[in-house]
Amino acid sequence: MDRSGLRSFFLVLLFLVLLPSCAAAAQQSAPANETVKIGVYMVDFNRVDVGAGTVGADFYLTLASDTPVSINDIELMNGVISSLSTTRDTPTEKEYRIIAVLTNEPDLTRYPFDQHTLSLKLEPKLENESRMILVIDRENTGLDPEADLPGWSINGTDAYVTHRAYLSGETPYSRAVFDYGIARDATSTVLKFFLPILLIVIVSLSSLLMKTAARLGLNASMFLAAVLIHWRIADDIPLVAYATFLDIFMIITYATLVMVLISGILILKYTDTGETEKVREINFWSIRIIPAITITLYLIVFVFLLG
Repeated sequence: MDRSGLRSFFLVLLFLVLLPSCAAAAQQSAPANETVKIGVYMVDFNRVDVGAGTVGADFYLTLASDTPVSINDIELMNGVISSLSTTRDTPTEKEYRIIAVLTNEPDLTRYPFDQHTLSLKLEPKLENESRMILVIDRENTGLDPEADLPGWSINGTDAYVTHRAYLSGETPYSRAVFDYGIARDATSTVLKFFLPILLIVIVSLSSLLMKTAARLGLNASMFLAAVLIHWRIADDIPLVAYATFLDIFMIITYATLVMVLISGILILKYTDTGETEKVREINFWSIRIIPAITITLYLIVFVFLLG
């Protein structure tokens, strides 16, 4: 073998010897994909402010990983932390007691029989999915049996991991979401709102049996009372771009009161002119038509919007 062939042989041999070590070095220099187990144990909720879309939350947050991890690596995406204390602190496992104010977009379509999902969303502060992946820690996730929310019932929980990209084409960030379903207490809603409104409607419809002009003043008072109650209840929620159950219910209520008022005005008019036959016709048809229309519309609203 000549000198050039011998040199080529040794170069190939040297390449084969160094190749595994170079590959190992490249693998060590590549960024590791860190998996962080994350758990939330919800202790309690504070007052829900539907108008502001906020709720206070008191919970434990646990983080566990094969590499060092801390709260500084995680960010609360839909709220502000008011208080934080460390209850367990090891290099690879952390537990924190957190009090925070969470923000959520309320769905007021069924208001005042509204239902909402209170979400707690956590993401890595800096690392995307190529560097850090969140996994739900089921053993440290749950809802305390004594957790309650006055005026509301908690009707379900869920925890899952999704991802979110903030720029087109970028690697998304892993996001852990903890959901808690709540529904407004139906008993208090009926007693505080629907009972007064239904009593107003019943009194107004009952006035159809009156054949005197005095029913005009009675129905005017009922109309004013309904407006005041509606204003007081609607003042608790923000302005939205869609009609709520309350809006549709009150439109039917106003339509009923207006029909009764119009019948009273017509009776007063024809009584003054001495046209007793028309007065009898108005009484006859108003007693049969107005209650039927009102009951039918209320049933349609309750079945289609709350069914």
